Amino acid sequence: MTPNVIFVLGGPGAGKGTQCTKIVENFGYVHLSAGDLLREERAKPGSKFGELIESYIKEGKIVPVEITCSLLEQAMKQSGKENFLIDGFPRNQDNLEGWNRVMAEKVNLKFVLVFECPLEVCTDRCLKRGATSGRVDDNLESLRKRINTYLTETKPIIDYYGNLNLVRQIDATRSVDEVFSDVEKLFRSGSGDK
Repeated sequence: MTPNVIFVLGGPGAGKGTQCTKIVENFGYVHLSAGDLLREERAKPGSKFGELIESYIKEGKIVPVEITCSLLEQAMKQSGKENFLIDGFPRNQDNLEGWNRVMAEKVNLKFVLVFECPLEVCTDRCLKRGATSGRVDDNLESLRKRINTYLTETKPIIDYYGNLNLVRQIDATRSVDEVFSDVEKLFRSGSGDK
């Protein structure tokens, strides 16, 4: 069975994780967060990638694509399911090329779900989350780097998929429930299908 994949993109703090949780609850998708997979791998005792991942995350940089694709593919196979949300990936040209080289033929990419949110709102959300999340990257210095990375490296990826008519944009400035109402319409209408 070829896995169905929906990429979920948006700036740091745009609500990707929150909305993915609701999609999982309502539509039975498996949520794979590239960032969470990398953080889990980093924390595993004896991980061959742990220290490397740690240094990239602390610097607000993007981890090499081969590592991320390998973790995503492994998680898809282990789940035994067929519908996946891949959150926070691909984030740059290298991610895109690596995915196309390694994974594109192995999955059915349905669409790219993009949560649009002004960066001031994203920053405010991340700083509030950082007060309780324990994430090393929810601080102003890391956020500046993450936002710059998003603008310079991820936006062109969204444009690339936009040119393929695969982008579905949702206004993420509203409440969680208002945003999910639009997400739900998209999933129920089938307009996300190619």
